[in-house]
Amino acid sequence: MTPQQKLRRFEEQISPHLKSAYNLAKWLTRSHADAEDVVQDAFLRAFSAFENYRGDDVQPENAKAWLLTIVRNTSMTWLKRNRNASSALDFEETLDAARERSPDPEEILLISCHRDAVRRALEQLPWEFREAIILREMEGLSYREISSTVGVPMGTVMSRLSRGRDWLRRILSDPRPLKPTEGAGLR
Repeated sequence: MTPQQKLRRFEEQISPHLKSAYNLAKWLTRSHADAEDVVQDAFLRAFSAFENYRGDDVQPENAKAWLLTIVRNTSMTWLKRNRNASSALDFEETLDAARERSPDPEEILLISCHRDAVRRALEQLPWEFREAIILREMEGLSYREISSTVGVPMGTVMSRLSRGRDWLRRILSDPRPLKPTEGAGLR
């Protein structure tokens, strides 16, 4: 493939997902400027590795999942380099099993809350849960695509979505902002 063909194919298959890439990076880094840096780095990595990409025109969502995997990994690398990773708590160990049915995505977003309340609630979620919810609810990835993007089994994706939705429901039902050490009150 010539450099011009590579560029044209990249622009056709990968570039349309720039907004999704930025959205994921912004939610993971929690910063506009950091997200821009992450996306720029991710696109450079994606372009460098594009010759190895085996996507096709029949299933363009594969290109999106492939790019978001790179964005996620780039975000994680950036966060480890630029933030104190040791300050993050292991929420998997502190989270009790959900006692009630988790609301489905439409119920969460249709609760009588404003976008800002949902945004603030999402920002309070631990990384793993926020990432799963963003990929599923905002980016429309399937469980299988999230599993591939994040590199965890599909059961873990389902668990993270369920727990994340439960956290969102609890956060949205209590208007008081939670302290980082309180989590969603599930201890």
